[in-house]
Amino acid sequence: MFISVFSDEIGKEVTEILPRFAQWGMKYVDFRGMVNGLPIENQSVEQLKALRAQLDALGLKTGVIQSSLCKVHLPDAERRAVEARKLEGIIRAADILDCRMVRSFNYWQHDQNDPHCGDLAVRPDEMARVLEMFDPISRRAREAGLILGFENCGQTPDEVIAVLEALNVPEWGMAWDVSNMFELLPEAQGDCVSYFKKALQYANMLHVKCRGVLPEIDCKKVPWDRVLRGALATGKNMPVSIETHLPAGDHGLTKEEATHRCLTYLEKVWPESAPSDIATAVSVKHYFSRPYSKNPVRMAVVGLGMGKNRCTQITETDGIVLAAVCDINAQRAKKVGEQFGVLYTDKLEDILNDPTIEAVYVVTFTGTHCEVAEQCLKAGKHVLITKPMDVTYERCDQLKALAEERGLIAACDFDLHFRGPLMELKHAVDDGYFGTLKAINTILNIKRTPEYYRENGGWRGTQALDGGGALSNQGIHEIDRILTIFGMPARVRCHTTRQTFDIEAEDFGVCEMEYESGMIARFSSTTSYPASSWYTRIEVYGDAGAYLLTSGGPEGEHVYWWKEKWTEVSPYPVKREWNQAADNFACAIRMGTPLVVTIDNGIRSRYVLDMMYESAKQGGAWVGIRS
Repeated sequence: MFISVFSDEIGKEVTEILPRFAQWGMKYVDFRGMVNGLPIENQSVEQLKALRAQLDALGLKTGVIQSSLCKVHLPDAERRAVEARKLEGIIRAADILDCRMVRSFNYWQHDQNDPHCGDLAVRPDEMARVLEMFDPISRRAREAGLILGFENCGQTPDEVIAVLEALNVPEWGMAWDVSNMFELLPEAQGDCVSYFKKALQYANMLHVKCRGVLPEIDCKKVPWDRVLRGALATGKNMPVSIETHLPAGDHGLTKEEATHRCLTYLEKVWPESAPSDIATAVSVKHYFSRPYSKNPVRMAVVGLGMGKNRCTQITETDGIVLAAVCDINAQRAKKVGEQFGVLYTDKLEDILNDPTIEAVYVVTFTGTHCEVAEQCLKAGKHVLITKPMDVTYERCDQLKALAEERGLIAACDFDLHFRGPLMELKHAVDDGYFGTLKAINTILNIKRTPEYYRENGGWRGTQALDGGGALSNQGIHEIDRILTIFGMPARVRCHTTRQTFDIEAEDFGVCEMEYESGMIARFSSTTSYPASSWYTRIEVYGDAGAYLLTSGGPEGEHVYWWKEKWTEVSPYPVKREWNQAADNFACAIRMGTPLVVTIDNGIRSRYVLDMMYESAKQGGAWVGIRS
């Protein structure tokens, strides 16, 4: 995903406002009107080339061509000819500005209070009329390689979805303006999970209006943190475009101020990572009141790539205060510190020497986790470390010994433990639901890019700083899940390879774990998947029962249980007790509550992974696992 902005919403000529967007740190800009006083589709070749030259000089790219194509209700032939000419201007702009994404409409427009608003989703006769009228536009747009996004403006999201399903062009989607009709939706007063999930499955663009963000504007606010997490969970590289749309009124804001405020807000709630399924991502954050809320644990976050998400989690959790942030990149530290209104620094010593900081969340490069955590422990700080704990299990063992010596808490943050599916499956296994277990098959398919491996100095996919490749950085979640539910295997064997990326470690790994009982667990992980997703499939079966979890792929998010028949009703429902690892960690510090995920989870997952890599070095030979 990336943030973009409607260039004409500020009410100034595009050439005048583009330098300001560059000053704000924007990378993408959307075009609609106010380009030489005209819409983008009315620009000549020379004007478009001049616009492209200005963009290039400022380091900007075109995010979306935000056209008004076909924004008219069931027009006559003369108006349809006008729209066809408009499309040719859009194609000309798309070619010169190197942008295939185009916001569009589809000849169906009703005010949200019109009694016919919504008919298109339930009236086959009206759908047939729309499709017939839109067909020439559709054929020409596909021929030109445009990626259309139909906005839910003048039609409901369900109407947009109905049109998309009828047209059946896989790349096309919904330009979802979440604020539009939001206050009218039945679920808008509830948690909106099913609505958000459905819309995001079809969305290929998002629009952010200031009325859904800024407190000065009297309107129902959109929970953009949840929407953005859900959008990230789809795996789509969709633009998130600020369409300021500042309403009239005494709110004390200029259009430029409102636009910049929206940008600042998005940057603050922007997720660096998301749960693997949309439903979890868009769910309302669990909130538990803690008895030590008036004496919260003061925690710092070190490492602000993925660590920015951890900052958000901390601020959403009762009983913890985000006290400071630290990153070796001083600019990043400053930006995140200012976003959260806390102390920021690029020197770990500042965190270590601050007596008010009790705990540190270590979210640095994997190969530095234990090094940073050791310094924190020696300074008297408790440490919560992200996964994997480090690049070798020996380093993790040493850290555990130091924490015990100092009488401090050290833990790992496998957040799957705090969600229903992992614990429900564990309860089922412990209760003998499956009878004699036969096999577990786990697949993790992820799409990464060369840029992913090159960013931040190219640490990912290296042995020294990432501890491996697809099995380490991504697959460690599933290794921990298997070990937590089924225990330690007796032996493992593994094969790794580089299929796609020029990295030191693997981008594909497949392993087999054999248990003393005869059960076999198979696991594969790749970062070379062609579809943008975090696609997980887990199958478990024994002689008396079976289980299937699917997430992030074409099947959608499902958990199936079999005992004579298939059902999605869990026989072992789990009531959530913790927001995430930081919540449980803080409670352990204040109340002595047992950790759900201990340092041993981090050590054993790293140990088994290391034995997998040892097997791969030996050509896939079986390697024994210590008890």
